[in-house]
Amino acid sequence: MTGRRPRRDAAATRQALLDAAEVLFAERGFDRTTVREIARQADTNQALLFRYFGSKDALFEAVVARRGRQRLAKGAPETLVEDTLRGILAPESTAHHSLETLLRSTGNDNAAATIRREVGEEYSHALAALTDAPNADLRADLVLAWILGIGLLRHIAPKDPLTDADPDEVVDLVLASVRSLLERSN
Repeated sequence: MTGRRPRRDAAATRQALLDAAEVLFAERGFDRTTVREIARQADTNQALLFRYFGSKDALFEAVVARRGRQRLAKGAPETLVEDTLRGILAPESTAHHSLETLLRSTGNDNAAATIRREVGEEYSHALAALTDAPNADLRADLVLAWILGIGLLRHIAPKDPLTDADPDEVVDLVLASVRSLLERSN
């Protein structure tokens, strides 16, 4: 026996830290979540959190950006709204984690700036590119606000009939209006 410690799987440890942070940030928000709690839930130590992310702020940024970037990278811009809505409306959706994180963390200036940058700017930019209207940014923000509101009323502050509405019906109704907001003049 050499006394060597087994090699760590960096990718698995990084993923465990992201998963643990996502849950804890959703439950408690940025300010009330500690690095120690995240490391403990990920079954690792704080030093590895700092090695892989550098800081709690950087980990928060990675958590906030992760789902949005996956969705932006996965589909075509033309299907972004539909894909996002279907993700929020799916019975097994974990969209509430992202929404809870956003809501519970906006009281911290750094966290709020991260949320604006990672959620607002990236999604808005992708949505604004779908129209050639002079107020494309406003139109994109309106669509983004609608999507976030649907998630809020579906998962965080459930309100009927939206809570139990058929996902296909919701998507059809929203897309009909979104098309008029994001249409091209040509």
